[in-house]
Amino acid sequence: MIENRESAGRDLAARLALPGVAPPVVLALPRGGVPVAAPIAAAFGQPLDLLLVRKLGAPGQPELAVGAILDGDPPGLVLNRDIIAELGISDAWIAEERERQQRKLARQRAQFLGDRPPPALAGRGALVVDDGVATGATAEVALRGVKAAGAARVALAVPVIAADVAARFRAEGVEVVALAEPRRLGSVGAFYRDFRQVSDEEVLRLLGRPA
Repeated sequence: MIENRESAGRDLAARLALPGVAPPVVLALPRGGVPVAAPIAAAFGQPLDLLLVRKLGAPGQPELAVGAILDGDPPGLVLNRDIIAELGISDAWIAEERERQQRKLARQRAQFLGDRPPPALAGRGALVVDDGVATGATAEVALRGVKAAGAARVALAVPVIAADVAARFRAEGVEVVALAEPRRLGSVGAFYRDFRQVSDEEVLRLLGRPA
């Protein structure tokens, strides 16, 4: 069991911040990834930045990811075709859900980052941080976006990740560092003693921005 997001971040930082390793750009997936990433960024002596991604939830099951979009121009998109086919989700519904989540992305950028430009990733190492990865849809679109931005080295740090998803990412050349890689991962929250929702105010505080 993982105590909470902050303790998980400290444990990951101890594994990541090795002598002689060039500090990466630390990119948290909000909101849950921000408290995990904060101690990691501090260990590397780097500012904490965000990678804005929104999950496309299934009809009636918003926590089940059928895909995800990444903030950008144009926004990046990844779809889980197997789940979409299994649930019989229409293209029209996907288009509507995508539009809804793109509006939320725009609000998140204005709220959390304001006019702050995205970090320069070309030729640098990039470390994407979240509080857990189950299906991998959100993390996949985030990692694709980082690669497309020209990062020389891409890594994913998470407290818990499904073993098959971790294996898939590693096969694609992504370094994966995790505290747990269970073969069956139904709910990320089940691996935490404290998995309370992260507030917007906490995200802003950890970013050093006024609420």
